[in-house]
Amino acid sequence: MSNAPKERTSLFGLPSFQERRFLLEALRTETVGGMLLLAAAVVALVWANSPWGNLYETVRDFHFGIPSLHLDLSVGHWASDGLLTIFFFVAGIELKRELLLGELRRPAAAALPVVAAVCGMVVPALFYVAVNAAGGGQMDGWAIPMATDIAFALGVLAVIGTNLPSGIRAFLLTLAIVDDLGAILVIAVFYTSSLNLPALAGALAGLVVFWFLHHKLRVRGWYVYVPLGIVIWALMHASGVHATIAGVAMGMLLRVIPAKGSAGWPTEKESPAERIEHLVRPLSAGFAVPVFALFAAGVSVSGDALGDTFRQPEALGVMLGLFAGKLLGVFGGTYLAARFTRAQLSEDLEWADVVGVALLSGIGFTVSLLVGELAFADAEVAEQVKAAVLIGSLAAALAAAIFLKVRDGRYKRLWEEENRDEDHDGIPDVYERPRGTSGGEAAGRINREG
Repeated sequence: MSNAPKERTSLFGLPSFQERRFLLEALRTETVGGMLLLAAAVVALVWANSPWGNLYETVRDFHFGIPSLHLDLSVGHWASDGLLTIFFFVAGIELKRELLLGELRRPAAAALPVVAAVCGMVVPALFYVAVNAAGGGQMDGWAIPMATDIAFALGVLAVIGTNLPSGIRAFLLTLAIVDDLGAILVIAVFYTSSLNLPALAGALAGLVVFWFLHHKLRVRGWYVYVPLGIVIWALMHASGVHATIAGVAMGMLLRVIPAKGSAGWPTEKESPAERIEHLVRPLSAGFAVPVFALFAAGVSVSGDALGDTFRQPEALGVMLGLFAGKLLGVFGGTYLAARFTRAQLSEDLEWADVVGVALLSGIGFTVSLLVGELAFADAEVAEQVKAAVLIGSLAAALAAAIFLKVRDGRYKRLWEEENRDEDHDGIPDVYERPRGTSGGEAAGRINREG
């Protein structure tokens, strides 16, 4: 039996070469989407507070659809229940990929972002509960400050032009994926008021058909899956379970591992999940999420309205949860996970860098707005909570921008070192160094993982 010490997990260490390629491609799309998301939020705020504010409300509240199928929805609800399904479909693909191929497949590596994400959900919820218990507010919005909006966070990074190393970006992306899973479970379990069992059974049957066509018959035509997906979505919506759950379920049913022949060699260049994600992610980041933001972020920002927001316990709980709760939760969870496991901080970074990630995770825009719509039937409270989400996310974004910009000189040096390719073979030199040299904590992975 070997007595050799086990290799310690590196916090914010350089990801494997294969993981890094996926990461850069995904983040490139999400960064563009984040910029569009920021623009859509600004347009919504300006439009809603302009002389044409009544037109904004008229467009957002205009109903159309098929009443007999429970689909006579407003434009705003078509955006939140319909378009956001595309966003959650991509989230389902990402989650399955991380569980089977990414960092979450290895318990030692998964422990850090999972613990950080869980603490980053629980602590903000506790902040909300504490504020509303003291102020006599409604407890229904406890889940609003739990979410992290990765697209908005990356949009902020793009605006300030920081050079975060891949290790930090990978940690932030994994944190957001686990966070999305938490939001999905919360929406499905706690924000389903009544169930239409026949419709739910129909949706589940549709998912079984989806799985059979995809895994057993290997049907590839979009013209089969798009109509089937719409039927599953409509049945899920009619069942009382939030319709976006259908997107998550279909995303997680896709194959993320390329098929292999009898000799064990891959018969597909890329998996169906990877191929479909390449097609759908730009639609999600570039259209679905910005349009949702356009019809969700239009709230009054007059002096009286802002004053009410800071006085109401529901809104105050959301703001404190997103800013202080996320900061304490993510940083505290990361520190405790590293303290009580074999993890150690990457030699090139400091604990202050975890503070920057924790601040970024306080940007809870998209899913927080969605949960806010589900949590409160009172229109006035819902509007105050929307304003609180915007204020809390903006405060977290500004604090993160300042903090990360101060440290950007260090990040730039790490980024340049990480991307140096002096032999021009398409592989950064840091992946070709022997173990034990600077940056060598990830060396050797390219040989094992491609």
